[in-house]
Amino acid sequence: MIIRLAEEADVNAANEIYDLARTYMREAGNPCQWNSVYPGKKDIKDGIADGTSYVCVDGDEVVATFYFNIGDDPTYAEIREGDWVNHDPYAVIHRIAVKYHGRGIVDECFDFCFNKFPNLKIDTHKDNIPMQKCLSRCGFEYCGIITTWNGEPRKAYQKVK
Repeated sequence: MIIRLAEEADVNAANEIYDLARTYMREAGNPCQWNSVYPGKKDIKDGIADGTSYVCVDGDEVVATFYFNIGDDPTYAEIREGDWVNHDPYAVIHRIAVKYHGRGIVDECFDFCFNKFPNLKIDTHKDNIPMQKCLSRCGFEYCGIITTWNGEPRKAYQKVK
């Protein structure tokens, strides 16, 4: 598998993965994390423009997509009911979604990000139990609650070297 910056040609495939992820989350008891338009093509295209949209490709098939950025994220400025592992510079992962579950694709994406920057932060909805289990399995530590740009609470995690 190859992980690389997304290109315009990847937009439809990445958007289809987000559609699959919405269905998977609803079926797994998490109906509220993403709505019918977020994340979507605009988010993917914005990420392509600013170099934060990535895809994981297996052969010729896009099998995962995510946002990755080295630098502060305003939603992580305040954390409650806990604290970050450290307050050093960090990178963030958002909107990670895979086409196939149980194949270790998300683990490879997390490893890619950790190799790029060994202090990662990520958050997920309280009802996204599969992602919470994945984060724990991949070495992320639960740190507390953050509030997203739209005012919703999220469980925040961090992984450090």
